[in-house]
Amino acid sequence: MNELWTKARDKLRPLRARIRRNVPRGLRIFVGLLLIAGGVLGFLPILGFWMIPLGVMVAAMDVQLFRRWWRRRAQPPGKPDQK
Repeated sequence: MNELWTKARDKLRPLRARIRRNVPRGLRIFVGLLLIAGGVLGFLPILGFWMIPLGVMVAAMDVQLFRRWWRRRAQPPGKPDQK
């Protein structure tokens, strides 16, 4: 399971970097919320439940608490925080 997560994270890394580079900060939150709202309507054609996690990922790029948690999670255990 951990190996599957690592492969998925590696495949999404270029997409996340591209979004972070090309989409302005305020627009990312708005697009993320639109994706989440569209995912709630996932039973309709074209829209899908896959939009919810994608919307959370896009919107979370600008949430400081999430970014801090993600950095800590990415560090090897026992290694002190670097700021």
